Amino acid sequence: MKAKRTTIQDIATKTGYSKTAVSFAFNSPSRISKEAVEKILEAAKELDYIPDPMARNFSLGRHMALGLLLPQRAELSLGNPYIHSVVQGIAEVCQKRGYMLTIIPPLHSSVTEAAKNATVDGLITLGVVIDKSIRGILRRRRMPIVSIDGAADDDIHSVCIDDEGAAELQLRKVLEKGHRKIAMIALPDDAYSHSSSTSDTVVKKRKRGYMKALEQYSMSFADLITDKAAATAEEGKTVASAILERSSPTCFVTMSDAAAIGILQILEKRRSNISVIGFDGLEEEFFQNSKLTTIYQSGRQKGEASAEVLFHLINGEADTPLRTLIPYSFCEGTTLREVL
Repeated sequence: MKAKRTTIQDIATKTGYSKTAVSFAFNSPSRISKEAVEKILEAAKELDYIPDPMARNFSLGRHMALGLLLPQRAELSLGNPYIHSVVQGIAEVCQKRGYMLTIIPPLHSSVTEAAKNATVDGLITLGVVIDKSIRGILRRRRMPIVSIDGAADDDIHSVCIDDEGAAELQLRKVLEKGHRKIAMIALPDDAYSHSSSTSDTVVKKRKRGYMKALEQYSMSFADLITDKAAATAEEGKTVASAILERSSPTCFVTMSDAAAIGILQILEKRRSNISVIGFDGLEEEFFQNSKLTTIYQSGRQKGEASAEVLFHLINGEADTPLRTLIPYSFCEGTTLREVL
Protein backbone atom coordinates (compact mmCIF):
# COMPACT_ATOMS: atom_id res chain seq x y z
CA MET A 1 0.00 0.00 0.00
CA LYS A 2 1.32 3.42 -0.98
CA ALA A 3 2.32 5.54 2.04
CA LYS A 4 0.35 8.73 2.53
CA ARG A 5 2.36 11.86 1.82
CA THR A 6 2.80 14.25 4.73
CA THR A 7 1.06 17.58 4.21
CA ILE A 8 1.20 20.95 5.93
CA GLN A 9 -2.14 20.04 7.54
CA ASP A 10 -0.36 17.16 9.32
CA ILE A 11 2.29 19.56 10.60
CA ALA A 12 -0.39 22.06 11.66
CA THR A 13 -2.21 19.32 13.58
CA LYS A 14 0.99 18.17 15.31
CA THR A 15 2.17 21.65 16.30
CA GLY A 16 -1.14 23.38 16.93
CA TYR A 17 -0.26 26.18 14.52
CA SER A 18 -2.41 27.14 11.53
CA LYS A 19 -1.67 26.00 7.98
CA THR A 20 -0.82 29.62 7.16
CA ALA A 21 1.79 29.72 9.93
CA VAL A 22 3.29 26.45 8.66
CA SER A 23 3.51 27.89 5.15
CA PHE A 24 5.20 31.03 6.52
CA ALA A 25 7.79 28.87 8.31
CA PHE A 26 9.00 27.55 4.96
CA ASN A 27 8.42 30.54 2.69
CA SER A 28 8.46 33.69 4.85
CA PRO A 29 9.88 32.79 8.28
CA SER A 30 10.27 36.45 9.26
CA ARG A 31 6.46 36.75 9.41
CA ILE A 32 6.16 34.49 12.46
CA SER A 33 8.10 34.12 15.69
CA LYS A 34 11.46 32.36 15.82
CA GLU A 35 10.01 29.89 18.36
CA ALA A 36 7.14 28.99 15.99
CA VAL A 37 9.56 28.47 13.09
CA GLU A 38 11.74 26.14 15.16
CA LYS A 39 8.78 24.05 16.36
CA ILE A 40 7.28 23.76 12.87
CA LEU A 41 10.61 22.79 11.24
CA GLU A 42 11.26 20.22 13.98
CA ALA A 43 7.81 18.69 13.43
CA ALA A 44 8.40 18.65 9.67
CA LYS A 45 11.65 16.74 10.22
CA GLU A 46 9.94 14.20 12.49
CA LEU A 47 7.15 13.65 9.96
CA ASP A 48 9.64 13.45 7.06
CA TYR A 49 7.91 16.32 5.29
CA ILE A 50 9.27 17.51 1.93
CA PRO A 51 7.80 20.83 0.72
CA ASP A 52 6.08 20.73 -2.66
CA PRO A 53 8.25 22.98 -4.89
CA MET A 54 5.31 23.82 -7.16
CA ALA A 55 3.21 24.98 -4.23
CA ARG A 56 6.15 26.91 -2.78
CA ASN A 57 6.86 28.67 -6.06
CA PHE A 58 3.16 29.50 -6.48
CA SER A 59 3.11 31.11 -3.05
CA LEU A 60 6.22 33.13 -3.95
CA GLY A 61 4.83 34.09 -7.36
CA ARG A 62 7.99 32.78 -9.03
CA HIS A 63 9.23 29.66 -10.80
CA MET A 64 12.69 29.93 -9.20
CA ALA A 65 14.37 29.17 -12.53
CA LEU A 66 16.15 31.04 -15.32
CA GLY A 67 16.01 29.91 -18.94
CA LEU A 68 18.93 29.84 -21.40
CA LEU A 69 18.08 29.80 -25.10
CA LEU A 70 20.95 28.30 -27.11
CA PRO A 71 21.97 29.76 -30.49
CA GLN A 72 22.07 26.49 -32.48
CA ARG A 73 20.92 22.89 -32.24
CA ALA A 74 21.89 21.40 -28.90
CA GLU A 75 24.58 19.12 -30.33
CA LEU A 76 26.30 22.09 -31.98
CA SER A 77 25.91 24.54 -29.11
CA LEU A 78 26.97 22.11 -26.41
CA GLY A 79 29.79 20.84 -28.62
CA ASN A 80 31.45 24.26 -28.24
CA PRO A 81 33.61 24.36 -25.07
CA TYR A 82 33.25 28.14 -24.94
CA ILE A 83 29.49 27.81 -24.37
CA HIS A 84 30.26 25.46 -21.47
CA SER A 85 32.09 28.39 -19.85
CA VAL A 86 29.08 30.68 -20.39
CA VAL A 87 26.72 28.09 -18.89
CA GLN A 88 29.05 27.62 -15.93
CA GLY A 89 28.98 31.34 -15.18
CA ILE A 90 25.16 31.46 -15.32
CA ALA A 91 24.82 28.29 -13.23
CA GLU A 92 27.09 29.60 -10.49
CA VAL A 93 24.98 32.73 -10.06
CA CYS A 94 21.78 30.64 -10.09
CA GLN A 95 23.22 28.34 -7.44
CA LYS A 96 24.18 31.29 -5.26
CA ARG A 97 20.64 32.64 -5.45
CA GLY A 98 18.85 29.31 -5.05
CA TYR A 99 17.59 29.16 -8.63
CA MET A 100 17.52 26.41 -11.24
CA LEU A 101 18.80 26.80 -14.80
CA THR A 102 16.67 25.50 -17.68
CA ILE A 103 18.23 24.89 -21.11
CA ILE A 104 15.67 25.67 -23.84
CA PRO A 105 16.02 23.88 -27.21
CA PRO A 106 16.75 26.32 -30.04
CA LEU A 107 14.61 24.86 -32.82
CA HIS A 108 13.30 27.85 -34.78
CA SER A 109 9.81 26.42 -35.17
CA SER A 110 9.46 26.02 -31.40
CA VAL A 111 11.08 29.21 -30.13
CA THR A 112 7.79 31.10 -29.93
CA GLU A 113 6.10 28.20 -28.15
CA ALA A 114 9.09 27.87 -25.82
CA ALA A 115 8.79 31.54 -24.92
CA LYS A 116 5.07 31.05 -24.28
CA ASN A 117 5.40 27.96 -22.12
CA ALA A 118 8.82 28.16 -20.45
CA THR A 119 8.36 27.91 -16.67
CA VAL A 120 11.08 30.43 -15.87
CA ASP A 121 11.26 33.90 -14.35
CA GLY A 122 13.51 35.31 -17.06
CA LEU A 123 15.38 34.37 -20.24
CA ILE A 124 19.02 34.65 -21.29
CA THR A 125 19.68 34.33 -25.01
CA LEU A 126 23.05 33.48 -26.52
CA GLY A 127 23.79 34.88 -29.96
CA VAL A 128 20.10 35.04 -30.89
CA VAL A 129 18.16 37.74 -32.73
CA ILE A 130 14.87 38.17 -30.87
CA ASP A 131 12.12 38.75 -33.42
CA LYS A 132 8.93 40.77 -32.89
CA SER A 133 6.70 37.78 -32.12
CA ILE A 134 8.93 36.59 -29.29
CA ARG A 135 9.30 40.11 -27.93
CA GLY A 136 5.51 40.47 -27.89
CA ILE A 137 5.11 37.24 -25.94
CA LEU A 138 7.76 38.22 -23.41
CA ARG A 139 6.13 41.63 -22.93
CA ARG A 140 2.72 40.03 -22.39
CA ARG A 141 4.24 37.60 -19.90
CA ARG A 142 6.20 40.47 -18.33
CA MET A 143 9.25 38.25 -18.57
CA PRO A 144 12.62 40.05 -18.54
CA ILE A 145 15.30 39.06 -21.04
CA VAL A 146 19.05 39.54 -21.32
CA SER A 147 20.98 38.94 -24.54
CA ILE A 148 24.55 37.59 -24.65
CA ASP A 149 26.22 38.37 -28.00
CA GLY A 150 22.86 39.24 -29.53
CA ALA A 151 21.97 42.02 -31.91
CA ALA A 152 22.40 45.57 -30.66
CA ASP A 153 18.94 46.74 -29.62
CA ASP A 154 17.68 49.78 -27.77
CA ASP A 155 15.21 47.97 -25.51
CA ILE A 156 16.91 44.65 -24.68
CA HIS A 157 19.57 44.43 -21.99
CA SER A 158 22.76 42.93 -23.36
CA VAL A 159 26.14 41.55 -22.29
CA CYS A 160 28.90 41.53 -24.89
CA ILE A 161 32.40 42.65 -25.83
CA ASP A 162 33.31 45.31 -28.39
CA ASP A 163 33.19 42.74 -31.22
CA GLU A 164 34.11 45.27 -33.88
CA GLY A 165 37.20 46.42 -32.01
CA ALA A 166 38.21 42.87 -31.09
CA ALA A 167 37.94 41.65 -34.70
CA GLU A 168 39.94 44.61 -35.99
CA LEU A 169 42.68 43.77 -33.46
CA GLN A 170 42.61 40.08 -34.43
CA LEU A 171 43.08 40.67 -38.16
CA ARG A 172 45.55 43.54 -37.68
CA LYS A 173 47.83 41.17 -35.75
CA VAL A 174 47.72 38.81 -38.74
CA LEU A 175 48.45 41.55 -41.26
CA GLU A 176 51.31 42.87 -39.13
CA LYS A 177 52.97 39.45 -39.47
CA GLY A 178 53.00 39.90 -43.23
CA HIS A 179 50.10 37.59 -44.13
CA ARG A 180 48.15 38.46 -47.27
CA LYS A 181 46.85 35.04 -48.39
CA ILE A 182 44.33 34.76 -45.58
CA ALA A 183 41.48 32.27 -45.13
CA MET A 184 38.70 34.01 -43.19
CA ILE A 185 36.34 31.52 -41.44
CA ALA A 186 33.23 33.34 -40.17
CA LEU A 187 30.52 32.02 -37.91
CA PRO A 188 27.23 31.18 -39.64
CA ASP A 189 24.59 33.89 -39.59
CA ASP A 190 22.52 34.05 -36.43
CA ALA A 191 20.43 30.92 -35.98
CA TYR A 192 17.14 32.84 -35.79
CA SER A 193 17.73 35.72 -38.20
CA HIS A 194 16.94 35.85 -41.88
CA SER A 195 19.44 36.79 -44.58
CA SER A 196 17.55 40.05 -45.10
CA SER A 197 17.65 40.91 -41.40
CA THR A 198 18.95 44.39 -40.58
CA SER A 199 19.89 43.34 -37.03
CA ASP A 200 23.45 44.18 -36.02
CA THR A 201 24.64 40.67 -35.16
CA VAL A 202 28.02 39.57 -33.81
CA VAL A 203 29.04 38.34 -37.27
CA LYS A 204 28.23 41.72 -38.85
CA LYS A 205 30.07 43.64 -36.13
CA ARG A 206 33.17 41.48 -36.49
CA LYS A 207 33.12 41.82 -40.27
CA ARG A 208 33.11 45.61 -39.86
CA GLY A 209 36.17 45.25 -37.65
CA TYR A 210 37.90 43.09 -40.26
CA MET A 211 37.10 45.67 -42.92
CA LYS A 212 38.73 48.41 -40.83
CA ALA A 213 41.90 46.34 -40.49
CA LEU A 214 41.95 45.52 -44.22
CA GLU A 215 41.52 49.17 -45.20
CA GLN A 216 44.69 50.03 -43.27
CA TYR A 217 46.57 47.77 -45.72
CA SER A 218 44.62 48.82 -48.85
CA MET A 219 42.84 45.45 -48.95
CA SER A 220 39.20 44.29 -49.03
CA PHE A 221 37.22 41.09 -48.46
CA ALA A 222 37.71 40.31 -52.16
CA ASP A 223 41.38 39.66 -51.32
CA LEU A 224 40.49 36.95 -48.78
CA ILE A 225 39.52 33.30 -49.03
CA THR A 226 36.17 33.23 -47.19
CA ASP A 227 33.99 30.48 -45.75
CA LYS A 228 31.78 29.73 -42.74
CA ALA A 229 31.96 27.19 -39.92
CA ALA A 230 29.89 26.59 -36.82
CA ALA A 231 31.84 26.73 -33.57
CA THR A 232 32.84 23.05 -33.48
CA ALA A 233 36.11 21.25 -34.18
CA GLU A 234 34.41 19.02 -36.76
CA GLU A 235 33.22 22.00 -38.80
CA GLY A 236 36.71 23.49 -38.57
CA LYS A 237 38.17 20.27 -39.99
CA THR A 238 35.65 20.16 -42.82
CA VAL A 239 36.15 23.77 -43.88
CA ALA A 240 39.94 23.63 -43.61
CA SER A 241 40.12 20.48 -45.71
CA ALA A 242 37.93 22.03 -48.41
CA ILE A 243 39.98 25.24 -48.53
CA LEU A 244 43.31 23.40 -48.68
CA GLU A 245 42.08 21.42 -51.67
CA ARG A 246 41.63 24.58 -53.72
CA SER A 247 43.99 27.15 -52.24
CA SER A 248 47.17 27.73 -50.22
CA PRO A 249 46.58 30.30 -47.47
CA THR A 250 49.37 31.32 -45.13
CA CYS A 251 46.95 31.90 -42.24
CA PHE A 252 43.48 30.83 -41.08
CA VAL A 253 41.51 33.49 -39.17
CA THR A 254 38.47 32.10 -37.34
CA MET A 255 35.62 33.57 -35.33
CA SER A 256 35.81 30.72 -32.78
CA ASP A 257 38.51 28.74 -31.00
CA ALA A 258 36.44 25.59 -31.42
CA ALA A 259 36.75 25.77 -35.22
CA ALA A 260 40.43 26.67 -34.83
CA ILE A 261 40.97 23.42 -32.90
CA GLY A 262 39.70 21.42 -35.89
CA ILE A 263 41.83 23.44 -38.30
CA LEU A 264 44.95 22.80 -36.20
CA GLN A 265 44.22 19.07 -36.19
CA ILE A 266 44.06 19.03 -40.00
CA LEU A 267 47.28 21.05 -40.29
CA GLU A 268 49.09 18.77 -37.86
CA LYS A 269 48.08 15.73 -39.91
CA ARG A 270 49.45 17.39 -43.04
CA ARG A 271 52.58 18.57 -41.17
CA SER A 272 51.73 22.06 -42.38
CA ASN A 273 53.19 25.25 -40.95
CA ILE A 274 50.16 27.44 -41.83
CA SER A 275 49.32 29.97 -39.11
CA VAL A 276 46.02 29.96 -37.19
CA ILE A 277 44.38 32.57 -34.97
CA GLY A 278 41.18 31.96 -33.04
CA PHE A 279 38.58 33.95 -31.13
CA ASP A 280 37.29 33.15 -27.61
CA GLY A 281 40.23 32.15 -25.43
CA LEU A 282 39.61 28.53 -24.44
CA GLU A 283 41.69 26.89 -21.75
CA GLU A 284 45.07 25.48 -22.75
CA GLU A 285 44.10 21.85 -22.18
CA PHE A 286 42.11 21.89 -25.43
CA PHE A 287 45.35 22.26 -27.41
CA GLN A 288 47.79 19.36 -27.57
CA ASN A 289 50.92 20.44 -29.42
CA SER A 290 50.63 24.22 -29.55
CA LYS A 291 49.19 27.20 -27.74
CA LEU A 292 46.58 28.93 -29.87
CA THR A 293 46.99 32.61 -30.61
CA THR A 294 43.55 34.09 -30.01
CA ILE A 295 41.34 36.94 -28.86
CA TYR A 296 40.39 36.21 -25.26
CA GLN A 297 36.92 36.93 -23.92
CA SER A 298 35.71 35.28 -20.72
CA GLY A 299 32.65 33.11 -21.34
CA ARG A 300 32.29 32.57 -17.62
CA GLN A 301 32.31 36.32 -16.99
CA LYS A 302 29.66 36.82 -19.68
CA GLY A 303 27.50 34.15 -18.07
CA GLU A 304 27.88 35.62 -14.60
CA ALA A 305 27.18 39.17 -15.77
CA SER A 306 24.10 38.17 -17.77
CA ALA A 307 22.61 36.27 -14.83
CA GLU A 308 23.25 39.16 -12.43
CA VAL A 309 21.63 41.63 -14.84
CA LEU A 310 18.63 39.31 -15.23
CA PHE A 311 18.19 39.03 -11.45
CA HIS A 312 18.27 42.84 -11.21
CA LEU A 313 15.45 42.96 -13.79
CA ILE A 314 13.46 40.22 -12.04
CA ASN A 315 13.72 42.19 -8.80
CA GLY A 316 12.58 45.38 -10.55
CA GLU A 317 15.77 47.38 -10.05
CA ALA A 318 15.30 50.42 -12.30
CA ASP A 319 18.97 51.45 -12.44
CA THR A 320 20.08 48.26 -14.24
CA PRO A 321 22.46 49.22 -17.10
CA LEU A 322 21.15 48.50 -20.58
CA ARG A 323 24.51 47.36 -21.93
CA THR A 324 27.29 45.57 -20.05
CA LEU A 325 30.68 45.42 -21.79
CA ILE A 326 33.10 42.60 -20.94
CA PRO A 327 36.83 43.21 -21.58
CA TYR A 328 38.80 41.34 -24.24
CA SER A 329 42.51 40.96 -24.96
CA PHE A 330 44.97 39.56 -27.49
CA CYS A 331 46.67 36.35 -26.35
CA GLU A 332 49.84 35.55 -28.25
CA GLY A 333 50.48 31.83 -28.57
CA THR A 334 52.61 29.81 -30.96
CA THR A 335 50.21 29.43 -33.90
CA LEU A 336 50.59 32.86 -35.53
CA ARG A 337 53.97 33.23 -37.21
CA GLU A 338 55.74 35.75 -39.43
CA VAL A 339 55.51 35.17 -43.16
CA LEU A 340 58.97 34.15 -44.39
